[in-house]
Amino acid sequence: MSSESTTRQPISTSATRSNTMLSYFRFTSFRNAPSIFRQTPGPLRSNSTTSTTSTSVNPTEVSHFNALASTWWDPQGPSRILQQMNPHRHDFIRSCLKSQTPAAPTSGLRYLDVGCGGGVFTESAARLPHTSAVLGLDPSPEVLAVAEEHARQDPSLQSEGKLSYLNKTIEDLPLPKGPEEQYDIVTLFEVIEHISHPSPFLSSCLPFVKPGGWIVMSTIARTWTSWFTTKLVAEDIARIIPRGTHDWTQYINEDELREWFTKRGWTSPRATGLFYVPGLGWKEVSGGEKYGNYLFAARKQPGEQEFATR
Repeated sequence: MSSESTTRQPISTSATRSNTMLSYFRFTSFRNAPSIFRQTPGPLRSNSTTSTTSTSVNPTEVSHFNALASTWWDPQGPSRILQQMNPHRHDFIRSCLKSQTPAAPTSGLRYLDVGCGGGVFTESAARLPHTSAVLGLDPSPEVLAVAEEHARQDPSLQSEGKLSYLNKTIEDLPLPKGPEEQYDIVTLFEVIEHISHPSPFLSSCLPFVKPGGWIVMSTIARTWTSWFTTKLVAEDIARIIPRGTHDWTQYINEDELREWFTKRGWTSPRATGLFYVPGLGWKEVSGGEKYGNYLFAARKQPGEQEFATR
């Protein structure tokens, strides 16, 4: 045995942990930390109102979610937090409908779920007693195949027109010719923060909402808190969701959405903050929309008709 081996001192446990953490953080979201201390213009403001492409699809995002397709309905898989959020989505929609004047219809509601993924919300909306039809759109054929296969397991969803899926983007969907082809509720759950050009994307969604109908979404505020919770903790440390799921610069603040819709004549903007507690699930937090995950909705004027052309 060499003298070096016989005289080497044991490395302390604390030093080992320290060196490991320093090495680890070099490969985490800390590399992008300086950007959160700058005034970063939001994607609704930094992008022009028109896109150079005819689609909202980001191929990188589609590839990312394709890889998650097989685990979409796994209660222990990476999409489990979306499943746990679903009851809050329905509660929020009910609060929107309850708040409106005149009162919302008690039956015959039509839903359009844009970026439906594996169908977690889409299926649950189709089961509601007041629902007449739900259409789910998604650009990923792999993920959509999972949604269709899962729906086939429920006989109550097999009646014609109750639940259907299309492998299309909102830009590919034919524009409605009248209110009978529009929807009472258009949903964008965990979608807009994955869109490269959110302003033209939102503009493409508006004509599909009936006068007096709602557009409802969930997304994430662009704050130091959201970077810490969704990037550093959720992706890099706890690995609750796969690394690379989110791009912090694409997050949109609640006041930016409120301003965007108000400028276009939409009314009743409302938001509810959500905070994820490991082991307990999602909790609604008053004012939380200013810091992290939140639900947002706006209502089209009851007398307004909007049939855009392309």
